[in-house]
Amino acid sequence: MAIKAGRERVPYAADPDLSRGRLYPEPASRTRNAFRRDCDRIIHAAAFRRLKHKTQVFVYHEGDHYRTRLTHTLEVTQIARSLARALGLDEDLAEALALAHDLGHPPFGHAGEMAIDSCLDLFGGFDHNAQSLRVVTVLERRYPDFDGLNLSWETLEGLIKHNGPLTDRHGNPLGRYRNRGVPDAIARQAAAQNLALFDHATAEAQAAAIADDIAYDAHDIDDGLRADLFGLEDVAQVPLLQDILSEIRVRYPLLDAARLAAALVRRLIARMIEDVIAEAERRFAQIDPHSADDVRRAATPLVGFSETMMRADQAIKDFLRPMMYRHARILRIMTDAQNVVRELFAYYAARPDNLPDEWGHDLDKADAAGRARRVADFIAGMTDRYALAQHARYFDSTPDLR
Repeated sequence: MAIKAGRERVPYAADPDLSRGRLYPEPASRTRNAFRRDCDRIIHAAAFRRLKHKTQVFVYHEGDHYRTRLTHTLEVTQIARSLARALGLDEDLAEALALAHDLGHPPFGHAGEMAIDSCLDLFGGFDHNAQSLRVVTVLERRYPDFDGLNLSWETLEGLIKHNGPLTDRHGNPLGRYRNRGVPDAIARQAAAQNLALFDHATAEAQAAAIADDIAYDAHDIDDGLRADLFGLEDVAQVPLLQDILSEIRVRYPLLDAARLAAALVRRLIARMIEDVIAEAERRFAQIDPHSADDVRRAATPLVGFSETMMRADQAIKDFLRPMMYRHARILRIMTDAQNVVRELFAYYAARPDNLPDEWGHDLDKADAAGRARRVADFIAGMTDRYALAQHARYFDSTPDLR
């Protein structure tokens, strides 16, 4: 399938000139539109820099070639921009959402998230999407007039709705929030800026979300092969991957394993992007939206995989779950990492005076929930290596995580 380098802007693309604005009004930039300005603010945020030393799957010191949370974010951004360009959407908004989507991840990836979640069980739990929102609305302190980055309404909406609507039209929580309810950080921001939680987000936000899936599938296969958690013969058990490998081998019968793996990953990304573009164009033609609000009000997402690719995507995830995410080596490291996070939380909760001044300030005035959330914010912002260094300061049993 031949994909054009770009297309004319479609009427249902988000328009920065029609942005619903920022919580704290600011003069318009003379050189950047609202969404480009959001991208730049995210890139210059301290939380963005810290992604360099946060785990994707492999802890940072296992090797320089494995993805970190930062390189994952950059790959998601590249794919999101490619989708937006091909579909005539706003590339800057797609980029802003891709850049910000993982800012709330704690050290040690999903293992760290589960550990902090358990520590906050009595106080609403921990959700990395809600934490990303806290980062950009509260925790970044770079501006004299407000906390956070004061991002545009559309960027905050897309960040909150990374996985789709959070409630039904009656306010009942959906999906992952059905049991615990919508996190307080999201509920407060939604009320302050009328971020309707029952609607979908823009097509740009949907493009960023599916780009996240594409990047995960591709780079986890690449990293798993590099780490020898599985081999090409194992990957060939997945029908789509087997088809791609067969195509490559027909054209390059003598290709070495390293180049074969690289070609596999590259073609998988291309195949998935092409599928999303074709499927999105089909859905847009069927719905015929005339504005970004028409996209929001659609019954289902308009940017996503076809049914065939959805099955292929699920097959890849079903392969990676036992072969990589639950591999004995990964589970051992992540179990040790969870213990590091839990012990740090317990230590700071019992000894808040040992928090840095900017984190411990006025903590004695907070209630139990506020104190627990402050400790969680501090730990969630840590890089892997800083968390290990802090743990070594207070404990004699810091694991090597190798």
